[in-house]
Amino acid sequence: MSIKGTYERGIRMINLTVRLFATLRENRGKELHLQFDKPVTPRDIIERLNILEEDVAILLVNGRDGSLDTHLEDNDIISIFPPVGGG
Repeated sequence: MSIKGTYERGIRMINLTVRLFATLRENRGKELHLQFDKPVTPRDIIERLNILEEDVAILLVNGRDGSLDTHLEDNDIISIFPPVGGG
């Protein structure tokens, strides 16, 4: 194990926790643990999970505002919230 990630067959792996909320949990689950072998952004994650960009209202990285193009680091926690309606 290294400070910046784990290695698998000599390749540095980026481990991420993704927390989904409300309707985004359907057929995906509440919390996912994903691993990548290259630099990754939240945009890559939503593509991997088949989430449309317009279905992302709030995106947090480690509890702070993030964008779809935020560079993610090993052990980051990404929280994704859909738009919510009501009245």
